[in-house]
Amino acid sequence: MNIILVSNRFAKARSITLNGWHLMMIVILTMGLFVAALMAAQYAIVRFQPQMLSNELRSWMASAQQDEQKQQQEYMRNNLDTLAVRLGQMQAQLLRLDGLGARLAKLTGMKPQEFSFDKMPAQGGPFLPVALHQDISLEAMTQQMAELNALLSDRSDKLVALETLLMQDKLSKKLLPSIPPITTGWYSSNFGWRIDPFTGKNAMHEGVDYMVPSGTTIHASAGGMVVYSDAHPQYGNMIEIDHGNQVITRYAHASKLLVKVGQMVRRGQEIALSGSTGRSTGPHLHFEVRYKGMAQNPVRFLEKAAS
Repeated sequence: MNIILVSNRFAKARSITLNGWHLMMIVILTMGLFVAALMAAQYAIVRFQPQMLSNELRSWMASAQQDEQKQQQEYMRNNLDTLAVRLGQMQAQLLRLDGLGARLAKLTGMKPQEFSFDKMPAQGGPFLPVALHQDISLEAMTQQMAELNALLSDRSDKLVALETLLMQDKLSKKLLPSIPPITTGWYSSNFGWRIDPFTGKNAMHEGVDYMVPSGTTIHASAGGMVVYSDAHPQYGNMIEIDHGNQVITRYAHASKLLVKVGQMVRRGQEIALSGSTGRSTGPHLHFEVRYKGMAQNPVRFLEKAAS
């Protein structure tokens, strides 16, 4: 093979003759340079790539861990907010139950020291921790709080219903003859058949007589409305109080009337002063209880209220 070299530096063209040996040496040198370049590239990859990959991997793992921590913190914050709301609701319900319990204890006549609603109940006993695999989870705790919240609501509704019934019962007792109209004195004539003091004949006595001095205070046996407050031919100065449910009480032979028709009176209120007006042999109070217009024994009402 002839290679011709042409240049301004040469006066004439030169030629180089390459034989087979020269060509083989050129090929070997080229292959050697190529192999050396490959080895250098491989060394660089082996030497520097693990560090680059390790840095990238660590950066990616750190970023993933931060994202996971943020998600966990957000999840915990949301659950804590939910638990805080439910805890506030339960605390409010417990305060309501404490108030209901105190009122019910008062309505039923329980002693305050028997139920101290403003104090935590006494507790105690040995400490027996549960196994690690039995630890309660956040989901289980949330479910138990939801169940407890529903239970508190149910108990609160039932206690309110019970309070309503007790209040109605107490109100009914206040509207029934439940206290004696006279705090002193004694029965001079009971309810039932007796010898009439004016005629000497057997007659029905539709009330009880309290032997008291003239001017003794007469009290309403129950709350209600005054429907009669005036003089009567036989009862003298008389007061009638309507207690509802067709129950009426009468207070007769008074010397002075202290209430007027249409006036609302409460149980135990002063309504008149005893005397001996009308068909009477002396100072006393004639007290009647009528149900649906029929005379009833007042003593039975007073004994039932006292029991």
